[in-house]
Amino acid sequence: MNHKISSLFDYTTKYENSISNPEDFWGEIAEDFHWRKPWSKVLDWNFEEPKMEWFKDSKLNLTENIFERLLSTHADKTAILWEPNDPNSDSVSLTYAELFEATCKFANAMRANGIEKGDRVIIYMPMVPEAAIAMLACARIGAVHSVVFAGFSSSALADRINDCQAKMVLTSDGNFRGSKQIPVKAVVDEALEKTTTIEKVIVLKRTGEPVNMKTGRDIWWSDAIADQSSENEAEVMDAEDILFILYTSGSTGQPKGVVHSIAGYMVYTYYSFINVFQYEESDVYWCTADVGWITGHSYIVYGPLLAGATTLMFEGVPTYPHPGRFWEIIDKYKVNQFYTAPTAIRALQVYGLEPIEKYTLDSLKVIGSVGEPINEEAWHWYHENIGKGRCPLVDTWWQTETGGIMISPLAGITPNKPAHASLPLPGVQPVIVDAEGNELLGNNVEGNLCIRFPWPSIIRTTYGDHNRCKETYFSTYKGMYFTGDGVKRDHDGYLRILGRVDDVINVSGHRMGTAEVENAINEHPEVVESAVVGFPHPIKGQGIYAYAICNSSTKPNAEMESEIKALVRKIIGPIAKPEHVQIVSDLPKTRSGKIMRRILRKVASKDVSSLGDTSTLLNPEIVEEIIKGAGLE
Repeated sequence: MNHKISSLFDYTTKYENSISNPEDFWGEIAEDFHWRKPWSKVLDWNFEEPKMEWFKDSKLNLTENIFERLLSTHADKTAILWEPNDPNSDSVSLTYAELFEATCKFANAMRANGIEKGDRVIIYMPMVPEAAIAMLACARIGAVHSVVFAGFSSSALADRINDCQAKMVLTSDGNFRGSKQIPVKAVVDEALEKTTTIEKVIVLKRTGEPVNMKTGRDIWWSDAIADQSSENEAEVMDAEDILFILYTSGSTGQPKGVVHSIAGYMVYTYYSFINVFQYEESDVYWCTADVGWITGHSYIVYGPLLAGATTLMFEGVPTYPHPGRFWEIIDKYKVNQFYTAPTAIRALQVYGLEPIEKYTLDSLKVIGSVGEPINEEAWHWYHENIGKGRCPLVDTWWQTETGGIMISPLAGITPNKPAHASLPLPGVQPVIVDAEGNELLGNNVEGNLCIRFPWPSIIRTTYGDHNRCKETYFSTYKGMYFTGDGVKRDHDGYLRILGRVDDVINVSGHRMGTAEVENAINEHPEVVESAVVGFPHPIKGQGIYAYAICNSSTKPNAEMESEIKALVRKIIGPIAKPEHVQIVSDLPKTRSGKIMRRILRKVASKDVSSLGDTSTLLNPEIVEEIIKGAGLE
């Protein structure tokens, strides 16, 4: 059955049906998939515990719904196109049949090396086809994958390994990223000094650089699959078994292991992919994200492959070896749908139009934005110069925790409005509430974004700590999932996302908890206390601004600032390095000891015209000192 929405009227009808009869609505879509055992009930839920069970009691394997379900019609169709970092290196094209064979072989290799259903496997790899193969192989045998972005530090990697008690790491000798060569295996080796649960490390040869291979633990990928059969019987899984854990920064510093289960995630990523992008059978689709983020999970690997799509993976960066690389790839592969982040768009804007002029981009039918709210200037530049004014721009809002796109135009169906995520997808029930949790009805209202009813790919728990899931997402406003984002509903009923309302900074579309960065800064032996805030950044959306109180150090401030930046980079990774570090003698605090971040945000944003009443602070005099130190007197 075709579940693709065909018109605005069709959208309205299906949306109303999804709200009034959600079980019938999702049950009908789910009937398109292969189930080893049908469900006894489409949905059983409450937001108090919280507990969400979709397609209750059913049995399935997600990879059977990519391979066995599609091979009779898609065996020779290209599943994955891979473009390497170096445009002069060979690209790779894998058909569905070839991808299936590679998945089965690697699934057998993992089983041969001790991985069983339920075991956790860390994937810390470059953007190569083997990263997708690793994910699919885990799903095939019922292992739980946790992909860690291969730019994170050894400490961040160790934290994730320890939290989920992983048994295996899949990695590479090194990564190519632009002009850099990153020694990934060395990072893994360092991380494993702080862990005790890893039994095997399988290493893909990518850069050819010499690496340390520990006897009995480390195995080359090529050796692991050498004698493996290309046949593999899929593990029968329960609908609510864990498919993957993906760690996201939280406001308390310790990363949260967001858990997604199998059946609901499968149905929702498929449905949202075909509808948001209006994917057609012969299209070539490209999402520029890394598989280390939820976007890579849902809209490079699972959603497109469940839809039988051709999905493109790119190893490199948008500016290497020249700032026209994205546009070159679009023309090379005749890309029809292009999905990228506002950060990338803004970074390419600064090069002007010259890098675009030699490319036609005439294959494009849809362009998309993901990771953070896109500003209007970037929206117009992207729409006019890449979409040539004719491609619908899907400005998608969703989160790691939502699993799939929640609010977005449907390409060519929902009228575009610059910088507006627009309307919810079928099954998604957004609510705007004020600080006290009162629902704000009608249009022209602004408040906090909540969702009042579960959708199939909703977060199930935070790994090993269900209470944290409850406290973070379901306790702020009773009976609702709280997104942590502010939102405005305009006069047309369109939703515009305003960004985070909690202590999370969105850097280049990557959420970074302020506490996580502060904890890293506080590791410096001479730092007494620190506070981190976000500030508007022309490329990244938000940058990180750190304030640090140091003990009576004789070091000049510039040296301390450099050391603090280097320490954060080492502990968390380059993405978390503060743009600015200001050494201060104290921080503005209330009489109860709470740091007044509102004032620190104003200073970081160079907007000190209206700081409000500071006389109630414990130390009001410090505000002027901080303003002066920032050069804003």
